[in-house]
Amino acid sequence: MFQRNISTDQIKTTILMGKIIESYNNSDPCPSALILGYIGHNPYHVVVAQCDDHIRIITVYKPEEDKWIEDKFRK
Repeated sequence: MFQRNISTDQIKTTILMGKIIESYNNSDPCPSALILGYIGHNPYHVVVAQCDDHIRIITVYKPEEDKWIEDKFRK
């Protein structure tokens, strides 16, 4: 987040308005998901882990065109 100059409020909005595009139910230590959302007109991926007592942001990044189709599907 900080390296990419993305604020906490932008992340919250991205998560709340975004869509889960992959689920990782067997992730350790907590199940997690990849969410596609937008900051302005720019797509971002947020990996979020849902632990028993908190939500953990794992990473936030802009999907690379050579790795994703329409920012949703892995190539």
